[in-house]
Amino acid sequence: MSFSYEYPRPAVTVDTVVFGYQEQALWLLLIERGLQPFKGEWALPGGFVRVEETLEEAAYRELKEEAGVSDVYLEQLYTFGGVDRDPRERVISVSYFALVKPTAHDPVASTDASRAKWFRFDELPKLAFDHKEIVATALTRLRNKARYEPIGFELLPKVFTLTQLQDLYETLAGEKLDKRNFRKKILATGVLKETDKKLTNVAYRAPQLYKFDAAKYKALSRTGFKFEI
Repeated sequence: MSFSYEYPRPAVTVDTVVFGYQEQALWLLLIERGLQPFKGEWALPGGFVRVEETLEEAAYRELKEEAGVSDVYLEQLYTFGGVDRDPRERVISVSYFALVKPTAHDPVASTDASRAKWFRFDELPKLAFDHKEIVATALTRLRNKARYEPIGFELLPKVFTLTQLQDLYETLAGEKLDKRNFRKKILATGVLKETDKKLTNVAYRAPQLYKFDAAKYKALSRTGFKFEI
């Protein structure tokens, strides 16, 4: 049975903000658009949702097609529906975001993307469409997320020092944190396990190495906690 609609319908797209962390800095995965509009400009990986797929399926497909990135956990972020956000037609975008290790995801552009590349967050190029707003919203979500969910499992090495973990939280917060207070609070969550190893090849006293307790990490990710950094 076919139907006709009295009113025109907007198109739906997905856009994904992929954050990475390395070299004590936050990074963002972008693609260079190969088609108009905004050909040659940098943008978030994304595209139009096909009729037969879910929003999440579309987000994973576009991320794979445009940047060659897969096997990441995507979390829905926000819906952007500005009337004039796309010069082609009325387009509503459902955005997602992910946290990954850049070294584990070497971007490879294809389909309508000319290039795919990691950018330091403090050196981002001008972004097409309203993607600057989408990225800002994702950063706010990420910073808030650090206050009620454990952060770092997706971003840090398997074993790490408390200083490295604090560096991550300081990067997300955009400010320096009190060392003693941070360590007291993060250890109180019970999400860390002390290993029998210490950092090697350092000129100072070798610090203890920690790892995440996977079971407690997942439990806190589900139930949440209050971590005022």
